[in-house]
Amino acid sequence: MGSDAKLSVFVATRFLEEVESIFASAFDATFATGRDAPLDELARWAGEGRRFDVVLFSLDVRMGAPEIAALPDGVRALATYSVGTDHIDFEAAAARQLAVFNTPGVLADSVAENAIFLMLAAARRATESIELIRGRTWSGWTPRQLVGGQLSGRTLGILGMGDIGQRIAVRAQALGMQVVYHNRRPVPDGDARGFSYRATREALVEDSDVLVIACPSTPETRGSVDAALLAHAREHLLVVNVARGDIVDDDGLIAALESGRIRGAALDVFAGEPDVDERYFALPSVFMLPHIGSSTIEARLGMGRILIDGLASWRAGDAPPNRVA
Repeated sequence: MGSDAKLSVFVATRFLEEVESIFASAFDATFATGRDAPLDELARWAGEGRRFDVVLFSLDVRMGAPEIAALPDGVRALATYSVGTDHIDFEAAAARQLAVFNTPGVLADSVAENAIFLMLAAARRATESIELIRGRTWSGWTPRQLVGGQLSGRTLGILGMGDIGQRIAVRAQALGMQVVYHNRRPVPDGDARGFSYRATREALVEDSDVLVIACPSTPETRGSVDAALLAHAREHLLVVNVARGDIVDDDGLIAALESGRIRGAALDVFAGEPDVDERYFALPSVFMLPHIGSSTIEARLGMGRILIDGLASWRAGDAPPNRVA
C-alpha cells in the first residue's frame, strides 16, 4: 500500500448515514450489506482477492478467538466503535499481532446525561406515570398520586469512578446531591472535588440513596451487584445501570425489588441483550431503556472521528491514545 493510499477498511456494522459518510471519505471503505453475518461477507470479499487492513465494527459483532482466527491474512487492526471491549478476545488479537482501537471519552457526556435521566426516571416513578397517561386512565391530579422522591439532598454512590463516573458526579452535584464512590483506587483530586471514597462495594451501598453502576465489565465486576451486595442497601435505594448488563445479577436485583428490599431501578443495559429478563416487565418500579446511553448525534460522530484519527496516527507510526492493544 502506497503512502498516499487510504487504509482499506471493512465496516462490519451499519452506522448512521452521517457516520458512514465520514468513514467513506477517510478510508477505502467497504460496508457490510446486512447485520446477519458480516464476517462471512468479509470472508467472501477476501476469497475474491480483496485485501483489508482494518475491520471496523461495534458491539453487535463479536470478535472472539474463532472469529479472529478466521480473519483474512491482510488484516492488521481491529477498530471497535465502542468504549467497551469485552466483545474482543485480546489474547487472540495479540496472537495475530492485531492492533486494537476503541472510542474513549467522546461518548462520556452523552452517557452521563443518560445516567441523570435514568436517576430522575426512577426517583419520579416514570414507568407508572407513562403507563397512566398513555393508557388514558389518568383521572386527574390528587395529592397522593405517584409520589416519588427528589434527588436533592440525597447521596449518590458511583460504582466505577472513571471518566463517565466523574461526569455523572459533577452533574449530580449540580442537583444538590452528595457523591460517594468506590473504585479500584481513589481518584487523585476526588476530595477537592467533593467526591468521598469508599473502600468496598458494601460500604458504598450502605451510604447510598442512589447507586449508579459505571464500571467496566471485568471478571471482578461481573455479577457483583447481587443479593449479597444489595443486602447492605437502604430500603429506598435506587439502582441505575449505564455500564454493562452482566455487572448486575438479575436474580438478586429482581428479588430485592419484588421484596421491597430496595425501591426501584433504572436500566439502560441488560445481560444477554437484546433479550431482557421477563420479570422486569412485571415491576412498575423499574424504568428501562434500550441501551441508548451514547445515542446522540454528537457522540456518534465523535466516535467515528476518534477512530479515524487513531487509525491515521497508527499508520503514521505514532501511538494514538485510543489504541488499547
